[in-house]
Amino acid sequence: MHKTIGILAHVDAGKTTFSEQILYHTKTIRQRGRVDHQDAFLDSHSIEKNRGITVFADQGIFTYNDSTYYVIDTPGHVDFSPEMERAIQVMDYAIIIISAVDGVEGHTETVWQLLRKHQVPTFFFINKTDYEGIDVVKVLAEIRANLSEDVCNMTNGFNEELIEFIAERDEALLEQFMDTGFDEELWKLAFKRMIKENQIFACANGSALKDIGVTQFLEKLDWLTETTYAPEDDFAAQVYKIRHDESGNRITFLKLLNGSLKVRDEVTLGKLTEKITQIRVYNGSKYKTVEQAFAGELVAVTGLSIPSIGDSIGTLAQKTTFDMIPTLKSKVIFDPSVHVKEVLRCFRLLDAEDPSLRVYWDEHFQEIHVHVMGVIQLEVLEQIVQERFHFSVSFGEPRILYKETIDTTVKGYGHFEPLKHYAEVHLLIEPAERDSGISLDNVCHANDLSIGNQNLVLHHLLEREHHGLLTGSSLTDVKITLLTGRGHNEHTHGGDFREATYRALRQGLEKTKNVLLEPFYDFKIKVDMNHIGRVLSDIQQAHGTFNSPENIGEQVIVKGRVPVATFMHYSTTFASFTQGKGTLSLLYGGYDRCHNKEEVIEKVSYNKEADPEYTSTSIFCAKGKGYKVPWNEAEEAMHCL
Repeated sequence: MHKTIGILAHVDAGKTTFSEQILYHTKTIRQRGRVDHQDAFLDSHSIEKNRGITVFADQGIFTYNDSTYYVIDTPGHVDFSPEMERAIQVMDYAIIIISAVDGVEGHTETVWQLLRKHQVPTFFFINKTDYEGIDVVKVLAEIRANLSEDVCNMTNGFNEELIEFIAERDEALLEQFMDTGFDEELWKLAFKRMIKENQIFACANGSALKDIGVTQFLEKLDWLTETTYAPEDDFAAQVYKIRHDESGNRITFLKLLNGSLKVRDEVTLGKLTEKITQIRVYNGSKYKTVEQAFAGELVAVTGLSIPSIGDSIGTLAQKTTFDMIPTLKSKVIFDPSVHVKEVLRCFRLLDAEDPSLRVYWDEHFQEIHVHVMGVIQLEVLEQIVQERFHFSVSFGEPRILYKETIDTTVKGYGHFEPLKHYAEVHLLIEPAERDSGISLDNVCHANDLSIGNQNLVLHHLLEREHHGLLTGSSLTDVKITLLTGRGHNEHTHGGDFREATYRALRQGLEKTKNVLLEPFYDFKIKVDMNHIGRVLSDIQQAHGTFNSPENIGEQVIVKGRVPVATFMHYSTTFASFTQGKGTLSLLYGGYDRCHNKEEVIEKVSYNKEADPEYTSTSIFCAKGKGYKVPWNEAEEAMHCL
């Protein structure tokens, strides 16, 4: 049986130390490494050793009883949350490590929300119970209060407390218990089923550093987990990681969900096929090659160049979407002696490995921009570029990623007809739900515009992020419908419909009310009663909103929304006045109307008339010469009715 187990935690909860103990006890490693000693098996990268934090989601393999386990040690720092979330998509089960000293911290809640989104059955391990004055019962109560009431203590096996806990959630089992008494095997099966169905979440405790409770936890984990894969079915797999080896070869990491895979097999990627040239099984930084892999296994393959992270290959047709989306962007600064094309090539490789970077080349300003979670990520990127590509980069001050949308429905018209060119496009542009992106529809008749040209228009609408009028930020949350269009058998050439489509989009934006959007956090703050006044005042000053505070014992919990721009550095202030005893959880909460629109527009100083990639002016032709028609006169000049 193959089981993929993810280990997740807030930074410094002891996650990597816990992983090392499991690998040591299952004889995968000969000695236990430590983060502070820079010799942890799963923190093998020099950056991780130097910084003392996990940056990359690496995996180890161990066998226990009759099962093969793939254990994924994920980053605990919020700046590397996208790497952690990408690993979550292939986990069969997860273990959240919680420090008994610090309790449920901000990032713990983020991890929990992501695991719930992906429906990953979850265990808890309360770590560092060897510290003086630790009250495990109190920590367990905190987990139940902040994460889920369905967390149970399994440390002491089937005692009265655990039996009662399970019985409350399974009426049939309770009736059987009342009739015939306690049947341990039956209760084990019920416990296992309820964990797998995310009805309950089992918790144990101990000390990873002192090796207390780890082997007992592993024993329980083994009999409480099971997976069912179908190696006899048609091949299907999920891409969860991409790397490049020292030779520049692209390595695609797969979780096999169905069937099997052999070297030299051809796999389908939509309508395309590619051939597998090598299959690797990684254990830490080392790997061995195999000829075949089966459903349930984690492998890395060479030979694939098309799929990206989150893609499925084979018979599975789905794309995983991710919640951990960067809200900042930064300009890449590099020495002019390094050719810009070489810098861009290297960043494109990094972009394949971390799609959240969204590497963007600004042709007009000849600049490279990246999207990031925070400053620590930028520091790590500087080190990665230096180590892998042997040149230095730095980054400009991170700026908020604004977006734009519209308030009212409008029609946009674009015509492109310089001499011996011809294309016309009519679009309907409608406001859509917040955070829905751009969706397309098509009601154009083939008699008006050929299917091929219709597809060209739709392709151009999705081929890039289009600029809004207010700040030049990406247009989002709109539905665009192709109404009609016209081409010319002789004069329509490649690129004409791109020109007409962009003009139609821009002309529509000129006629409607444009809205500036900014990213928001969904926050959850837990503080002592004497700090709540300060917290609520800070939220209001940051232009945030909050629900009625909730009292839990001597502490207060408040939830709400706040702009990223005003709250991105708040954690330092918060830790200072709460003396590290409060909990602040910030989860990306999508986009909403910008709280200081005029100030941002003035600061960005975007000139819509000077954008080299967009114009709302159409071009018509008369007497062998092209002439311009401004956006406010274009509709009347269109050729289509």
